[in-house]
Amino acid sequence: MLTLIVLFVVILLLFNSFKVLNEYERGVIFTLGRFTSVKGPGLIWVLPFIQQMARLQLRTVVMDVPSQDVISKDNISVRVNAVVYFKVVDPEKAVIQVQDYYEATSQLAQTTLRSVLGMHDLDEMLSARETLNKSVQSILDKETDIWGIKVANVEIKDVDLDESMVRAIARQAEAERERRAKIILAEGEFQAAQKLLDAATVLAKQPQAIQLRYLQTLQDISTENSSTIVFPVPMQMLTNLMTKISE
Repeated sequence: MLTLIVLFVVILLLFNSFKVLNEYERGVIFTLGRFTSVKGPGLIWVLPFIQQMARLQLRTVVMDVPSQDVISKDNISVRVNAVVYFKVVDPEKAVIQVQDYYEATSQLAQTTLRSVLGMHDLDEMLSARETLNKSVQSILDKETDIWGIKVANVEIKDVDLDESMVRAIARQAEAERERRAKIILAEGEFQAAQKLLDAATVLAKQPQAIQLRYLQTLQDISTENSSTIVFPVPMQMLTNLMTKISE
């Protein structure tokens, strides 16, 4: 009877010592506490009581970074959240070098996000998001390399402002639009005045041009349905007339 019990325990231990790892999984094997190898995928055998296995996934992990309070370079308080895409590329380091690679990456992502965004103005956070994404991704990828982690991408999702700050920005934008409208109007008036001055200069230098303009004006008046026609008299004619009268 005792022999059957021992045989049953041995068979059970042998059965439990076989592990099946999926294509996206790896097993980090420790023998008497020392790292031995990385096994998988497929069917592997772990020596009972002598070896231990830590199972890891190599698939890309999508991690949400909680909203962080950030003070921008121009002293504006915002709340920013992001999403990080990373995966384990070295299972040995991911088990040996850090206790919990997921938690460590999450905490590092939060501090890096606050640090990078705090060096930029609010306008840059809103308009240069792609550049900020690459900056955060580069820092995270470099810092997590020792843990066997590869950070593939970082995306800043939302930049939330306080309601009072939103109203202030709206007033600022309205003032900016009014300023630009006034500048455009002033530039238009300046260009029109400049063109009139250029035309007057040309007419003053060319008497024939004045005569042609005079005839064009008469033609324009004649085409209008008006019972009264005013004939402009050149100043030179009046001058000559006044000279003769005085003589």
